[in-house]
Amino acid sequence: MICVLQFDAASVAVVDRMLGEGRLPALAGLIARGRRSSLATPAGHFAAGAFHTLYSGVELGDHGLFYPFQWDAASQRARYMTAFPAPPAIWERLARAGRRTLAIDPYESRPPKERCGTYVCGWQFADRVVLPRWSLPRGTGRELARRHGRGKHATEVFGRPSVGELLALRETLIAAPGRVAGAAVDLLARERYDLAWLTFSAAHLAGHQFWDLSQLPAEPAGPQRELLAGALSDVYEAVDAAFARVLAALPAGSDVIVASAVGMDVNSSRADLLPGMLAAVLAGRPLASGDDAPGAIWRLRAAVPPRARGALARALPDRAALELTARLELRGVDWSQTEAFAHPADNQGYVRLNLRGRERDGIVGAGEADALLARIADGLRTFRDPDGRPAVASVDRAAEHHPGVRAGQLPDLVVSWSERPATTLAGLSSPSFGDVMRSGAGSGRSGNHTPGDAWAVVAAGRSAPRSGGQPPRLADVASTIAAVCGVDGAGLAGESLLAPART
Repeated sequence: MICVLQFDAASVAVVDRMLGEGRLPALAGLIARGRRSSLATPAGHFAAGAFHTLYSGVELGDHGLFYPFQWDAASQRARYMTAFPAPPAIWERLARAGRRTLAIDPYESRPPKERCGTYVCGWQFADRVVLPRWSLPRGTGRELARRHGRGKHATEVFGRPSVGELLALRETLIAAPGRVAGAAVDLLARERYDLAWLTFSAAHLAGHQFWDLSQLPAEPAGPQRELLAGALSDVYEAVDAAFARVLAALPAGSDVIVASAVGMDVNSSRADLLPGMLAAVLAGRPLASGDDAPGAIWRLRAAVPPRARGALARALPDRAALELTARLELRGVDWSQTEAFAHPADNQGYVRLNLRGRERDGIVGAGEADALLARIADGLRTFRDPDGRPAVASVDRAAEHHPGVRAGQLPDLVVSWSERPATTLAGLSSPSFGDVMRSGAGSGRSGNHTPGDAWAVVAAGRSAPRSGGQPPRLADVASTIAAVCGVDGAGLAGESLLAPART
């Protein structure tokens, strides 16, 4: 058996600090008997795209999935990610060969088309966007809930949170890893599996909301401050304790991989400001008060408090709430006059041309595209933070870094931001294109994903470590599972990190 413990979006800096303090004993034990490696990841440009690469072993340019709400050129609008085909996850490949999988809470995933085993999503907590509730066989989630209780909803709502909301979220996230472990131990005792893939997403959401307290209008005092300031470490300790419970329940000789597809650090994203920056660059001048204001969804988020928006979304069926969000992402755009637009984003910034022949309502000719992309990139680089330092670290052409059969789904430009914190940023300015001011609090996150920091710990059981070959990549995790389970790895981009035991 092979077990993957997904320490979701774990900060390398925090993990290293806590390992040094002796606060992650289960992880430390795995490192002591295995090998820890950094992994090449597409998260440098597409943080969310890393998850489909992790699960499928297919590189980003070949699956084209990079954000929960993506542009659909044929319908000239953004759509929720399930509208686009996804490569089969590794557990679907195993199912074809009759190998059984236990998968709990695969992040930003979807129900498998081919299945053999037990699959539960939205278990530790439910998030309608990235962890919707579903289970296979049908009814498995309800059966587990009768024995272990039902998990809470923790859908992330962009905007400034309150102290009370963060305190309640802290309790939910500290309890969440134990829910994963409880369900896994229960099911492992009753059934045999070839693969157990357990995702601990509490670490992910905790990193966004508890990196620091800069998203609050004023820091709380006393016990409340102490609880919130220590919440991220508390969640990591809960994840490690859950690891220990799972490891004790695994069959003897199990191979174990701990993996994190993306990193976490201070939130430096200025993506909510990109629509205004782009509009000014395309206009060739500072925006005037009479200009059509871009970034409608960010203005809506600023105008309606997060609690009210969350209540409205909860009153709608999940499918309707997701469709409404997708429709709002680029609401009010006049495509007959739009050469390029800021694609939905919350970390890196994305720009896509309204290209004739590619977009349904495209207006930019193929011969004009290269010069327009260069003009946009040069213009975006002129924007500065209030202290005068550059807001933009780089502007890259996605096609040059992520070729593949679905590269056409990707934006044309990826904007990477300065690493300086942006939580309290009021706006940006350019000597050529004037000021662009933030609406509200942006995403309200104090932490966000880093360009790299994907890593894995491989602790061999009956298999043997394998070294050599190419530097380790995120896609290697799926290839390793295929090799250990003895299934066909054709079409997988990675190399196995383990040499399967001889039988």
